[in-house]
Amino acid sequence: MSKVLVITTSLRAKSNSDRLADEMIRGAKDAGHDVELISLKNKLINFCRGCFACQKTEKCVIKDDAVEIAEKVKEADTLVFVTPIYYYEMSGQMKTLLDRLNPLFPADYKFCKVYLLTTAAEDETYVPEKALSGLEGWVDCFAKAKLAGSLFCGGLTDVGEAEDHAEGLEKAYAFGKQLQ
Repeated sequence: MSKVLVITTSLRAKSNSDRLADEMIRGAKDAGHDVELISLKNKLINFCRGCFACQKTEKCVIKDDAVEIAEKVKEADTLVFVTPIYYYEMSGQMKTLLDRLNPLFPADYKFCKVYLLTTAAEDETYVPEKALSGLEGWVDCFAKAKLAGSLFCGGLTDVGEAEDHAEGLEKAYAFGKQLQ
């Protein structure tokens, strides 16, 4: 099946988005996918400087953890970004990483399908729209890629709350099973 790279962007210990990501990964593995997880916890990812050197070299001039992550993104068939919603948008660390993946723009990347899993305290259907739109903007820059799906699990506020959210866990597992 596919080589799936899951990137979780919550920096909170025992986060709800991480718990749902675990369940999604279980579903993806049960569907036969080769899955790798990268958490941005304890990663050093500096801001893009906008120098555009990477457009000629396919390498970033900043030497931090984003360089290794970009290489893994480049080699994955399928990407899944997992983020808590902060102020109706993706986490800042996710946006910073997306900016730092700029060396992939001229590269011969493999990923064709991109997915998004989001969590938030609020549970209204509109809550993840801006995060989804932000990721769509990034995906639109990669001709071979498309945003293939998303899952939003709202109503999760406190640390570890997802553990008792059976519906969210079931949806995350099913989301993982249907990844392509």
